[in-house]
Amino acid sequence: MKSVRIRHSFFLLLATLFWGTTFVAQSVAMDSLGPYTYNVCRFLVGFAVLLPLGIWSGHRDPHAVNYKNHTKESAAQRRRSLLLGGIACGICIFLSGSLQQIGLVYTTAGKSGFLTAMYILLVPVFGLFLRRRCPATVWIASAIAVVGLYFLCITENVSINKGDVITLFSAAVFAVHILVVDRVSPEVNGVQLSALQFLIGGLVSIIPMLLFESPSWASVIHAWGPILYAGIFSCGVAYTLQIIGQRDLNPTVASLLMSLESCIAVLSSWLILGDTMSGRELLGCVLMFCAIILAQLPERKKASDGTDRRKGIRPAETVGAAEQS
Repeated sequence: MKSVRIRHSFFLLLATLFWGTTFVAQSVAMDSLGPYTYNVCRFLVGFAVLLPLGIWSGHRDPHAVNYKNHTKESAAQRRRSLLLGGIACGICIFLSGSLQQIGLVYTTAGKSGFLTAMYILLVPVFGLFLRRRCPATVWIASAIAVVGLYFLCITENVSINKGDVITLFSAAVFAVHILVVDRVSPEVNGVQLSALQFLIGGLVSIIPMLLFESPSWASVIHAWGPILYAGIFSCGVAYTLQIIGQRDLNPTVASLLMSLESCIAVLSSWLILGDTMSGRELLGCVLMFCAIILAQLPERKKASDGTDRRKGIRPAETVGAAEQS
């Protein structure tokens, strides 16, 4: 059992590596493509990668709509949940991915990675509207994150980069996406849900692409590297690794591992893109990273026998992040 947990932890770490370095791919792709064109390409590539896996897993996973042991009624219910969940998730990744990509026009890949990670704090906050109680550590973490955001985003002349604001809105939509997946994922196959959400996200992205951009095959071919990397490794491989990795792992441990995505984003932008950050911004990153970890710590409860118990925080137990885009 211990070896299984170690292997699954490695899967999650590998997924965060792909998600974190995808911020670099997004930044590079912006030199050739508009945000909507890039999202159309990477989402459809992700769908193409996950489609055969979804078909194959459908014959083996009892949560799949085409599992052979389902009754007609249960199969119809799962098909309905998959369709509605896929549409909702697809719209969410369209909005969050578009806002994130637009934000990258005005901010760095490293800051985008850290700001996007704020969805880990926003999930329990949004959960209040669903009558889900938040432990005290979440509110403490929120206060620390606000201070971190001040140092990270506020310049000496007390101004906020509009790219930072756009990216924060992206994080908010990511949080909504996580809550939707949390509601739907127990009823459906995770790979099939991921494939459908990327199909919906890609198709919806075509509309603003045609309205606001002038895509060309030449620009797409010029950015083929970032597109394939994001589509295959971030959308396809990383989401599959997350699904496998979260099995037999405490959700709090899993979310802690996945929160390393923001740290990897900063390191990769520094090593690959040559982005620089001031001491003030670095302090903000450190505070935000501490807040992210604190928000995921389990709540201490007193058991009836007087001993301490730990209870994991559920919102981070989900398929996809975001993405990481």
